[in-house]
Amino acid sequence: MDEVGSRGLGIKDERPAAEPRASSPSSAGKNTPAPSANLDFELLDVFSDLPTTPGSPRLSPPPDLTPSTVSTVDRDDRSPTELELQGRTIVHHSLLTGEPCNADGNPVDPTVPPRVTSPTPDSNKHWPFQGAAEFELADFLFSQEEMSAKKIDRLMDILSTLYEQLPPFADHRELYSIIDSIKQGGVPWDSFTVQYNGPRPSDGEPVPPWMEKGYEVWYRDPLKVMEEMISNPEFNNQIDYAPKWVLWKGKRQFGDVMSGNWAWWQADIIAENDPNTHGAMFAPVILGSDKTTVSVATAHRGAMTVIGFLAIPKTTQEYASKLDFRKFRRSLIHTSLERILASLRPHMLEPRLTRCGDGHYRWVIYGLGPYIADYLEQVLLACVVQNWCAKCISPPDDLDKSPDKLCSHIHTNVLLEDDAISYQDLWKKYGIVGDCLPFTTAFPRADIHELLAPDLLHQIIKGTFKDHLVDWVEKYIVEEYKERVPEILADIDRRISVVPHFPGLRNFHEGRGFKQWTGDDSKGLMKVYLPAIAGHVPPDIVKAVAALIEFCYLVRRSTIDEDVLKQLAQVLSNFHSYREAFRNVRPDGFSLPRQHSLSHYIFLITEFGTPNGICSSITESLHIRAVKRPYRRSNRNNVLGQMIVTSQRLDKLKAARTYFSAHGLLEGPNSTSGAYRALAALLGEEGSKRGSVTADGAGSDIEGNGSQEMYGAGAVLEPDAHVEVKLARTPAQEDLPEIAGHVRVFESARAVFYAPSDISGLAGFHHERIQCKDSWYGAPRRDCIFVANAESPEEPGFKGLLVARVYLFFDFFHSGKRYECALVHWFSTFGEGPCEETGLWRVTPDFAGGQPVLEVIDLDTVLRGAHLIGVSGSSRLPKDPKFTKWCSLDSFKMFYVNKYVDHHAHEIAF
Repeated sequence: MDEVGSRGLGIKDERPAAEPRASSPSSAGKNTPAPSANLDFELLDVFSDLPTTPGSPRLSPPPDLTPSTVSTVDRDDRSPTELELQGRTIVHHSLLTGEPCNADGNPVDPTVPPRVTSPTPDSNKHWPFQGAAEFELADFLFSQEEMSAKKIDRLMDILSTLYEQLPPFADHRELYSIIDSIKQGGVPWDSFTVQYNGPRPSDGEPVPPWMEKGYEVWYRDPLKVMEEMISNPEFNNQIDYAPKWVLWKGKRQFGDVMSGNWAWWQADIIAENDPNTHGAMFAPVILGSDKTTVSVATAHRGAMTVIGFLAIPKTTQEYASKLDFRKFRRSLIHTSLERILASLRPHMLEPRLTRCGDGHYRWVIYGLGPYIADYLEQVLLACVVQNWCAKCISPPDDLDKSPDKLCSHIHTNVLLEDDAISYQDLWKKYGIVGDCLPFTTAFPRADIHELLAPDLLHQIIKGTFKDHLVDWVEKYIVEEYKERVPEILADIDRRISVVPHFPGLRNFHEGRGFKQWTGDDSKGLMKVYLPAIAGHVPPDIVKAVAALIEFCYLVRRSTIDEDVLKQLAQVLSNFHSYREAFRNVRPDGFSLPRQHSLSHYIFLITEFGTPNGICSSITESLHIRAVKRPYRRSNRNNVLGQMIVTSQRLDKLKAARTYFSAHGLLEGPNSTSGAYRALAALLGEEGSKRGSVTADGAGSDIEGNGSQEMYGAGAVLEPDAHVEVKLARTPAQEDLPEIAGHVRVFESARAVFYAPSDISGLAGFHHERIQCKDSWYGAPRRDCIFVANAESPEEPGFKGLLVARVYLFFDFFHSGKRYECALVHWFSTFGEGPCEETGLWRVTPDFAGGQPVLEVIDLDTVLRGAHLIGVSGSSRLPKDPKFTKWCSLDSFKMFYVNKYVDHHAHEIAF
């Protein structure tokens, strides 16, 4: 049995043990606790060499663009690689450039396309399937419907009887066998066993069962997984082969990981240490863990694969609190991760020739990138005591004291090498678990403290917002209003429940009164919470909640520039100021790890790009696909092996689809290329951020025959509404053209727009349906819209928009041209700016003589749907059960324009 490092663990399998780490911090003198050292947090000599977070992010031009800047890498013979793209200047690293090569590793002309490999020499190009239809059936049964074996057998029997011929598959066994025969994808699973290898009890005491037990860890070779993803043709034109700076009008923009400072500095270090790496491609390995899964990605949401299931030791209550067992649990995680990632280590120093998605080869050098984890996993991975920050050295009772002083392996080494500091001192005074080393100490250029990524879901949405602010608001109401508490809380719930419907908005039919909250529930509440509490709590509390929500939406953007970073700094300062309004319900203060993490976001954005692409919601969604669903498909006996087989078959089917699509063997309406052509046809060659709106549906015809029908004795046909509007019998202008033919009425329109910050479809495009129906679940539904303001088209944000409510969609033809129109009820903006408390603009419906002001507008002026929430103030909503979300838009005199309904609305309605 081999011992790995100094963790006191053994790894058993048929392969050689993982290489010992090149170096590890000295722990001399730490076998027995030393006398307590008289140290406090004011003594900074220990931290004099620690890296610090700059007072402002590193926003100066890259070294290539600043000749006077002294860099650690000699750049005299270099010039920046610049690319103008959609008005942006992209400056690529000029040493690690990702130059294309041939299969022998020799440079090739990047303008010459590589030779395309033929699908297969066999006559059946869809092998092992008999054709595209058989593959689609297999994918439908196994991946989409997740049909059980018995049901597959039953379906094949029915098909055989119905068509009197052999079915596509004899039974489920043949189906599974064919899927297992797919050549593409499916990096094989392997395993090793971890066992305790430390001191056993003496004096005849019984050996705890956990010391004798072996813990099995299943994994896939991350090097092969990375190479499979890099070579995936679906990611062609979506992979950055070199770190980059993105500049817009001279200002830095941050998007994906390769646009951040960390990737650039990594390339600098690699190029400086080894000139042979010049021209190579840098590939960051983005890791994430979610309880039972460990996943890996390459800065792309679609490029995510499960690479391991880590063992979680359990024991009886008798041993669970023992120090040796707790140490074993921590060490097992780090030992397992170190072993799983061992195949990457050699190629973090020496490039490896790898085939890429564009068909070229490149020399690839890897590096451990950002790690996605929630707080509890962060402290476990960083070997930090709970309630301490895993990123900085601030003490737990004042976490915002020194956020600029960062933790690091250097910091830990200095403390470990000081014999005057005992393990107890490390734990209590520095928040360090001194008897366990993070797995990143075994890899070049890797420091877990630096690599821990921001976590929007657990730190902001579920943590600071739901677990802190929402809870504090309720506690404030309980403390302040005493006997009126049930009435006020019930009214807040009613306000939430009557919020008008909107696509993608979570419906809280009974308010927020349920116990089991999910991440989606918290996100949904965040969208509607501000109007619900406004008027019930003091303005500063509303402003604190508004500042936190604004911060969340700003950091969620797919692209963040220097101006947004300044906004974030101001919004965070406002939040820290306004949260003092909760001091009465937070007598212990606000030194909370998840809330404190917000102080690191601005710096981490400059390092790793936007948090939108490295959030734990990604690993949680993968947890469902990789763990929960395969578990439900198992027979509940020895489930891990069955889950792994299911996962591998899913990967094979997905890889086969990618392969067939890349070679044009799956052309059809559901293919990616078909979807792209359909979208291009809808939007035209260039889709704008404002997008387009098109009347949707079959439509109802209203026949028109000249002036008698258009301007006859009766009122013009109109939609059913709560008001009566009659148009004039005679037109105001004599020269209006006569419309002959049909006027078609539609019940909905579809808006298509570019919304990369939201969960979108192809290339960041998003579509939503704007409804205008006389009956929707028993009540009329007439949605609201944003309309371009022709009087101020250049005004930023909401000042360049108007709000209206749709009463009718219709179209007609005149002189061979189609005119798409909408009959709308206008709203007017209230005040010169947003509400000071909520930060939301307010609008009021327009009436003249007690009747709504209606107008026909061109559908091309409609931007997308708008979401309005009634302004209640300090008034209570009626308890009438008939007062629902379907009548909400007809029941208030003033409305908030909800810019938080989705992230695209936040970007246009500020």
